[in-house]
Amino acid sequence: MKFTRRAGLIAAATTALALTLSACGGSADSAPASSTAAASDAFPVSIKHIYGTTEITEKPERVATVSWVNADAVLALGVVPVAMAEDTWGNNKQGSTDWKDAKLAELGASIGSEKAPVQYSEADGVNFTALAEAQPDLIVAGYSGLTKDEYEKLSKIAPVIGPVAPNYTAGWQDVTTAVGQALGKDAEAKDVITGVEGKITAAAEANPVFKDTTFIAGNLEPSDNTISLYATGDSRPRFLTALGMTQAEIVDENVKDGEFFLPWAAERANELEADLFFTWADEATGTDAIVKNKLFSQIPAVDKGGLVAAANDMEVLAISAASPLSVPYAIDKVVPVFAAGAQAAAGK
Repeated sequence: MKFTRRAGLIAAATTALALTLSACGGSADSAPASSTAAASDAFPVSIKHIYGTTEITEKPERVATVSWVNADAVLALGVVPVAMAEDTWGNNKQGSTDWKDAKLAELGASIGSEKAPVQYSEADGVNFTALAEAQPDLIVAGYSGLTKDEYEKLSKIAPVIGPVAPNYTAGWQDVTTAVGQALGKDAEAKDVITGVEGKITAAAEANPVFKDTTFIAGNLEPSDNTISLYATGDSRPRFLTALGMTQAEIVDENVKDGEFFLPWAAERANELEADLFFTWADEATGTDAIVKNKLFSQIPAVDKGGLVAAANDMEVLAISAASPLSVPYAIDKVVPVFAAGAQAAAGK
């Protein structure tokens, strides 16, 4: 299977799940000796996922990851992966993200240094060769499009935690919890989640306008007049809801059971009633192409000043594939833009 990760972030064709495990030998871990001993006492552990249950008999020492989010969750718990997928959308010049680089530097494993993870390509899908060469004893694919066949093939390399929710819909809290359990770092995982959720709460309290703001998260593509809407299971609506906003009812009223997005006819753009409409925008054109589009301009939020079109791919990635490292970044970079849009829509 070929990962269509960019499409999953900016178009309505992907978004979903997964976690994976493995068996062999040595990731960097910043935990003190006493903490490490306590973690070892936690094993064996069983991790449930959509493909069954993975048994981990002893504390993993060499952790490899696939797709987005998974490396972030591992790093957030103070562990440096031996191998992680190179970021090819929303990335910086190092094939990484700014939040990932900051954490790697904190752990003394900056990209290019001796302790840095090996970065491998997923351009052709799951890179079984690169993962095997890394000799992991745990493969984390908690947020990915991993299929059952891919899961079983990876399991021949090492224990694999399969998807914890289907089609890239696994929340960052669930991924972090599963990784913490797999690494014998349950307490640390809870602390990380509590800390990040505290920042979200603080951002919501700092912007009381969010409480009275309705939103739609979607993707507007002026080049072919296509509209896609993201439903409750997607990271984007979850992030905006966590900030205190309310998703417009029209979205979940029209989405099919089990789906996280739906296509919407551009001719019905005027029906998308909400204070705020959040979409990706091309970095070259920004909001101009959207606002000047005769159909998209009929979206009520556009007329209200509530169009939030993120033209910075990394900022879109921070929300679209939310992780314990990317959410604080999004709070700093994107929340002020949401607040401005909400205030404009409210006439403030």
